[in-house]
Order: sequence, then C-alpha cells, then structure tokens
Amino acid sequence: MTDGIDTAGRKGRGRRVILWRHGQTSWNVERRFQGTTDVELTETGVGQARRAARLLASLQPDAIVASDLRRAANTAAELAALTGLEISHDEGLRETYAGVWQGLTHDEIIARHGDEYAAWKRGEPIRRGGGELETEVADRAAPVVLRHADKLPENGTLVVVSHGGTIRTTIGRLLGLEPHHWEGLGGLSNCCWSVLGEGARGWRLLEHNAGTLPEPVLGDDD
Repeated sequence: MTDGIDTAGRKGRGRRVILWRHGQTSWNVERRFQGTTDVELTETGVGQARRAARLLASLQPDAIVASDLRRAANTAAELAALTGLEISHDEGLRETYAGVWQGLTHDEIIARHGDEYAAWKRGEPIRRGGGELETEVADRAAPVVLRHADKLPENGTLVVVSHGGTIRTTIGRLLGLEPHHWEGLGGLSNCCWSVLGEGARGWRLLEHNAGTLPEPVLGDDD
C-alpha cells in the first residue's frame, strides 16, 4: 500500500493502461504554463492527435477516458472517431492547478518565483503558484485510472488522455514510487504516451514517451 493506492495483491489479468498526453497548444510553443487553463489545440496539435490515434487504434482499445479540458478532450476525440468508442470525461484527470503560475512563461516563472521553482525541481512538496501539490494531483487522478481499469475485460486496454504533469504523478503513484522520485520519470512530448501493464505484483512501466522520434518536451512538466 503506497499513498492510499493498493498496488499489491491484484491478480495479473493482463490489463494494459495507455496514458496519452494531448497534442500541441499555442501555450506549449510559447512555454507558457497552462495548468487548468482551457487552451485549444493548434493545427499542429490536431495533426499530432490524428497521427497518434491511428497508431493507438491498432492496439484495439476497449475504453477511453479523458480530461475534460479541450486539449485533452479533442485529442481523445480523434481516437474515438477511429474506434467508435465513447469517451468518458473526468475532471480528475485535469492538469495540475498552479495558481499564479498559470499563464506565465517558463522564464517569467523563474524570474518571479525562482526559489519556489528550484525547490520543486529538487523534489520538495511545493504548491506551485499556490496551487496543488503533486501528491494531491495523484490523489485525484490515480483513482480515476484504477476505476476505469477495473472495468476492463481480461487482457483489456484502457486509453487515458490527460496532461504531462498529471500523467507523470499518476504513473509514479501506480508504480508505488515515493513522491520524491517522481521527477525521475521524464516528461512526455505532445501526443506521446506511456504504457502500464498489470502483472502479478501490480503495475509495471512497459513503455515511456513512446510514439515518435525523440522531440523536446514542451509544457508544464518540462
């Protein structure tokens, strides 16, 4: 039992969870912290979503759950269009709320909140901009993933469409890692994904930042 999520004692049913980050937004390009701000995909982001959706559709997912923010919801819609699956939207999968950081560029955050930024990068429990702790993000997001994964058939696949920071904290929680070590999981590029597989002793990270040749990570989690 780690941070309230039981990752032991589960029978290995061969389930798979694909955690898929949304496509590019203008704020990603500007290196502007989005958080819970509802920013649209760019044309490039829509193209990324369509390309990735073709790859993910080939994995024959059984269910899709997505953040209700438009950049994630519209990314998920591309996969739904190919698979015919309905999307369950859940605000528990939103990106980290970061208070006064939201809307600021990376450089502006360092200039105005440099000590806070440095403490966050050291792995200290920081409410960035007066917002959520990373553990609080995991508290709301990981149960959403587990609830939907529990509905899968044996060897079933769930696609979770969310945001870079939320995906990283959720993976850390489901793997049973201590929060201080979550930063060891690198960020996801736009429209890339990570894959968790269920084994006899809980969830295992099978792939990370998959789906493209290496690209810069542009977003709140870089």
